[in-house]
Amino acid sequence: MSDMTPNIPEVVAEVRALFERYEQALIDKDVAVLDATFWDSPHTIRYAMHEHGYGFAEIHARRVARPPGPGTKDKRIRLEILTLGRDLATVNLEFKVRGKELIGRQSQTWVRFPGAGWKVVSAHVSTMNPEDKP
Repeated sequence: MSDMTPNIPEVVAEVRALFERYEQALIDKDVAVLDATFWDSPHTIRYAMHEHGYGFAEIHARRVARPPGPGTKDKRIRLEILTLGRDLATVNLEFKVRGKELIGRQSQTWVRFPGAGWKVVSAHVSTMNPEDKP
């Protein structure tokens, strides 16, 4: 069985840097970085607040169509990164939705592929009312 040690510091740092690069690319509408972040596979899934992306090609098409700008995130509330071993990670972000009384939640599953590096294989963004938060 492979090593599943949680939160090896240098692995967490790698994933955090890639996550931050992705977040900035969303603001800048840097499609090349956004595409490089996701696994180029028909198996990749990205659920966004107003769209579903099944497969890399569909995710890419939606990225190209999205207008540039700051997006929906107003401020971060909590960021949690969990790595297991050196090749699997989850990133979960809770944030205040810009201009609305909603809490946003973003989750990503990252896998390190031989020769390709870290890629998001699954992502999800949703919202909830703050009064529903425990």
